[in-house]
Amino acid sequence: MRATILHAPGDVRVEDRDRPVVQEPTDAIIKLVATCVCGSDLWPYRGDDALTEPVAMGHEYVGIVEEIGANVHNIRVGQFVVGSFFASDNTCEICRSGYQSGCVHRQGVGGAQAEYMRVPLADGTLVATPGIPDADKIPALLAASDVLGTGWFAAKAAEVGPGKTVAVVGDGAVGLLGVLAAKHMGAERIIAMSRHADRQALAREFGATDIVEERGDEGVEKIKELTGGLGAHSVLEAVGTQESMMQAIRATRRGGHVGYVGVAHDVELPGLEMFFSHVHLHGGPAPVRDHLPELIDLILTGRINPGKVFDLELPLDQAAEGYKAMDGRRAIKVLLRP
Repeated sequence: MRATILHAPGDVRVEDRDRPVVQEPTDAIIKLVATCVCGSDLWPYRGDDALTEPVAMGHEYVGIVEEIGANVHNIRVGQFVVGSFFASDNTCEICRSGYQSGCVHRQGVGGAQAEYMRVPLADGTLVATPGIPDADKIPALLAASDVLGTGWFAAKAAEVGPGKTVAVVGDGAVGLLGVLAAKHMGAERIIAMSRHADRQALAREFGATDIVEERGDEGVEKIKELTGGLGAHSVLEAVGTQESMMQAIRATRRGGHVGYVGVAHDVELPGLEMFFSHVHLHGGPAPVRDHLPELIDLILTGRINPGKVFDLELPLDQAAEGYKAMDGRRAIKVLLRP
């Protein structure tokens, strides 16, 4: 089969690899219908995450179940499924509390930028759709496997709700879908922080009422100006840098909430400032599996269309071009067709 392999920073190749096989009785093998490049894939692509050996890339996926292990009972061959980037049993005490990404048996899921992939703990990780979805729903369902689920969790973690003002730090796919989530959850005002016209336009389409182009302390001051000097009730952080995290915290009013889902790189929080801020922090790897049933229903019934974040579609063999496009901000998010 064909699979995307990162050999070194900037060196993405699509190569022939062995097709995955069932290794554990709880595994499933999926034939990928669509996959994509994630913003978090750019960390190792840019050299910010160290590589010690070539790595099979990709953790966002939808596809058809080809084979299942002997202990898989809820997923059947031939079903169209959506999964998440962490495999979970969905039965442990942590999973039952809604944090499947913290499952006591969790495993990372990778190698999705390929023709086939192996998914561990299939019963607890995969959610089947009712029948094979129409082709126009595929991008939206693919978004649910990570960026929509992550933006959704950020909004939940930030206690977004009716009557609240929400600010979103980060205009990548997760941030933009955080805007969509905030709109669906009833936020009264949604401030998207973005400097790019195409992303600003999509943010407004998803529900943003205001755009702030400033960053850092200037961005914080602009948020304060828009909120009577208080700051936003809820702030979604979707980048993962020191500047973005502090911008999110400082743009939040006292007693407000920050939902942070950007993968943190060299982030350090000042203890005394946090102590006097009265800001609630909650986040981490999104428990996408917890949200998938609701998100799939919202997509299939046409109430949301997160698939609009995909503004470039390429065949799998052109994955390297997809990485270049996202790295150069020529694309918000790249969909790959195996």
